[in-house]
Amino acid sequence: MTSGRGRGPEPPGRGWTGRLLAEGSDPDPRFSLANERTFLAWIRTALALIAAGIGLALVDDLVEAPVRHVLSIGSAATGALVAVLAFHRWLRTERALRRAETLPPPALAPVMAYGLAVASVVLLVAVLLAR
Repeated sequence: MTSGRGRGPEPPGRGWTGRLLAEGSDPDPRFSLANERTFLAWIRTALALIAAGIGLALVDDLVEAPVRHVLSIGSAATGALVAVLAFHRWLRTERALRRAETLPPPALAPVMAYGLAVASVVLLVAVLLAR
């Protein structure tokens, strides 16, 4: 890494960014940008889950209160978890790119798929029983 002003390499910095940049070498920018786009897609998913939790909390006539509260809290908590795991996945992938290692498997995808399936079944049963 150079500073762009002819002063030579910049120090890696402090904290997690410094530790990350000190490892390996800079990958092809296209791969880092693709990793960032994937991270942002997971963040959008997290925001959607949080919004769904808020929406469920505000809809009184859809399902009874106990089920609605559980689904609302579960959705918002899952959104928070997805945001944290998305950053962790981005960091692991970026580290693997810098080290020219095999990319880590997408551990977040199956959790989301099965979690969404379970939540959908619970919501469907709750709506059918409320009618």
